[in-house]
Amino acid sequence: METPFEKIRTVPAYRILAEAMIERILDGRLREGDQLPTEARLCDMFGVNRSTVRESIRVLEEANLIRREHAKKMVISRPSEAEVGKQLERALVLHEIGFDELWEAMHVLEPNMARLAAARVATESESLARLEDNLQRTEDALRAGQSIVDLDIEFHGIVAAMSGNRALVLAREPLSRLFYPAFEAVMNRVPIAGRRLLQAHRAIFSAIRDGDQESAQEWMRKHVDDFRRGYQRASLDLQSPIARRRAAGRPVADMGTE
Repeated sequence: METPFEKIRTVPAYRILAEAMIERILDGRLREGDQLPTEARLCDMFGVNRSTVRESIRVLEEANLIRREHAKKMVISRPSEAEVGKQLERALVLHEIGFDELWEAMHVLEPNMARLAAARVATESESLARLEDNLQRTEDALRAGQSIVDLDIEFHGIVAAMSGNRALVLAREPLSRLFYPAFEAVMNRVPIAGRRLLQAHRAIFSAIRDGDQESAQEWMRKHVDDFRRGYQRASLDLQSPIARRRAAGRPVADMGTE
């Protein structure tokens, strides 16, 4: 009887080369700002043809690990928070993550980041000014009957940055891209939601400004809890997978109804 064998899976040469270059970036042999060797030099170094080099470079460009300064000059780059968030946001959508799962994650992250922001406020005068300006613009937008979703996203983004913890900021980015735009639907169905949001933002701001870590954490926790209650009052399905769609140039969560 013939013994069955699985087919040998081969990896395209350009992917092997891309991984080799990524390894050099991650281990520090190639650092941010360093110029990538020319295509001809890469061909010599790795013993591959030019088309393989070009495909591997395309992979690195798509991962935002290199950028072109002009046609023949490429340098090592570092993906921005937004670029990292965009990639992971897609993964969350493809894994059909529900709103309740997002809420649980934000319930862990946001209060602790507010606490860290209050602990480090002494060095964040510029960020405090930005928060205060955000509060004023939020109040003006509410008075004018305008959407405050972008302002809400901005407020929480400033607080997150003030935490000073880059690992938390990067972990939070893809979650926030799906979580906070859902407030648009809540606003449309729960008229009081906007005023409650502004009240919470003011309390969070005051606690951070005063360096009151306990209060900053507690108010952010209440705020995230209130967000979930608003979602329920709007009769939106907490278990429905969050889907990404485009509206007015920003990513927006697509909510199911009960």
